Amino acid sequence: MRLDELEGGKAVLGRMLQAYGFSMQKELGDRFGLSSGTISTWVRRNYFPGDVVVVCALDTGVSLRWLATGQGAMHDNQLAQRVDVEKTSELAKLRLRGGALEEEGGWAVDASLLDTSLAKPAYIVKGHHSWIIDLGSVNIGNGRWLLDIDGDVDVYDVARIPGNRLKITGLATTFDCGVDEVTALGQVFITLDRNL
Repeated sequence: MRLDELEGGKAVLGRMLQAYGFSMQKELGDRFGLSSGTISTWVRRNYFPGDVVVVCALDTGVSLRWLATGQGAMHDNQLAQRVDVEKTSELAKLRLRGGALEEEGGWAVDASLLDTSLAKPAYIVKGHHSWIIDLGSVNIGNGRWLLDIDGDVDVYDVARIPGNRLKITGLATTFDCGVDEVTALGQVFITLDRNL
């Protein structure tokens, strides 16, 4: 492959949107924490965002050659043949947006990351953060939980305190409440945070 084969700007942006299943540039910006101005600059200057392209290929499993150049198949069949299906599990993928969960299809994960004790594992994404959450675990205790608080869903750190109360800690707030004032939707099993 030669460097002049790399397609930047609108072409690579379109393929990244297709790989993630997004229909708007804003969704891609939200996924990577990028402003719409940054993405517009890629298009105007025909820029090739190599770091984002590599992360997209790793996230979605699409062919890096296809993503970077538009050549070949979106999904590399040789790679797919090398993946041992018995060693992967398909989890429901949900996006946490505006305090609500939205279905986004499936997410393949190495089965060795999961535990047999998980009743209903799901992959949940919010911005730079993602979690594997057991949606079958709803008896709230100490730990990190997916909670519904007055109809608004988010992930919080929870500590049980005397008097059948909870100490809830989120990104922007900490408060105490009664156990019956929140609804546990699932317990976090693994936290995945992007650092780029």
